[in-house]
Amino acid sequence: MIGLSSYAGVMESLTNAAEEQQPSSPLTNSWSIKQESSKNQKTKGVGGFVLVHAGAGYHSESKAKEYKHVCKRACQRAVDQLKAGALAVEAVAAALVELEDSPFTNAGMGSNLNLLGEIECDASIMDGKSLHYGAVGAISGIKNPVLVAKRLLSEAQKGKLSAGRIPPCFLVGRGAHDWAVSHGIPPCPSEKMATKFSLSAYKRNKRKMELAEKMDTGDQTKKRRQSSENENGSACLDTVGAVVVDLEGNVAAAVSSGGLAMKHSGRVGQAAHYGCGCWAENACNMNPYSTAVSTSGCGEHLIRTMLARECSAAMQSEDAHQALLEAMQNKFISSPFLASEDRVLGGVIVLRCCRCVEAQPSQNIQGILVEFLWSHTTESMCVGYMSAQDSKAKVSFLINVTSKIPRIVGIVILYSPVTPDI
Repeated sequence: MIGLSSYAGVMESLTNAAEEQQPSSPLTNSWSIKQESSKNQKTKGVGGFVLVHAGAGYHSESKAKEYKHVCKRACQRAVDQLKAGALAVEAVAAALVELEDSPFTNAGMGSNLNLLGEIECDASIMDGKSLHYGAVGAISGIKNPVLVAKRLLSEAQKGKLSAGRIPPCFLVGRGAHDWAVSHGIPPCPSEKMATKFSLSAYKRNKRKMELAEKMDTGDQTKKRRQSSENENGSACLDTVGAVVVDLEGNVAAAVSSGGLAMKHSGRVGQAAHYGCGCWAENACNMNPYSTAVSTSGCGEHLIRTMLARECSAAMQSEDAHQALLEAMQNKFISSPFLASEDRVLGGVIVLRCCRCVEAQPSQNIQGILVEFLWSHTTESMCVGYMSAQDSKAKVSFLINVTSKIPRIVGIVILYSPVTPDI
């Protein structure tokens, strides 16, 4: 178990290893750090941890600085909530708002435009304590879709509506927008949500589509499409997400996305689907570990494999690192549901934790042992992480040597915020 005194050094060496080490295998690359500490520091009831991602896909190295900054800000927003005593579900929503507000991410502000040149967003959130879930799909005119998803979750927790009606947990399109406005979430004109980056990308993609449609049908068109997919297939698969554990050991997960570039109007990706975009579940009699997962990548691939829930179930195994590697390989890359796909594109961030008590001469010290992992089969993934005791977040920007061979990159972090047993 790692005490607070050793935690900063562990994280620093982990980051350096991730940034400096070159992949040694065409299939898997992994780093793991375990350290024992004989010293335990007393805290003042402040604890918790957050892990965020800016998407699994292709991120331009020229914009790496911006991706790192937004991940750091998202971590800080979540930690501020945790320090104020908020539960995990509140903190994870705060992290997502920061990620959605960035013009560099494909979520909320600056999302990809669809075929009609409009922005339609998906988002979901899950509370591991109550197991409630809220989601919106293809919603327009709302700056922070995750806040609508969170409000759906909280309203559902209040119980049945008038006349015994069941409250909704998943709304789409215009109905989602109107429900959000009626519950105090301010609308935002879609034109204000588009940025110079998303508009230029839309114009560029539209020109490519027009050129492709002029090509003759047959093998030439098929080859052109395959070439285009190889060049740009993962360029816009940058769904954002976060997982959080609070001082009490509650977990939560959230995800938000603008969807695929040039998608058909009304298309809903994995970010809104139950068990596909995110999953969070506190430990119970049957499951010794609390788990939280957030996914990113090609929505259709993630929906057909229900990757978030699959990874959560895998985390009940003793070896979390090996379990995630096997889940990504067997349940995703080699999944029979994706047998017809040439490239399987996706990524996950995963959290699992359990309570542990260490006897001390004067008192019992109760902590939460937390393991964080992330994996991706795409060209790149940017993640950030931070504990409530850290002064600033740490970020890793990982780029695969080649995207032609599916890769899994995993990092295991062991952390135990110790607090006096109350």
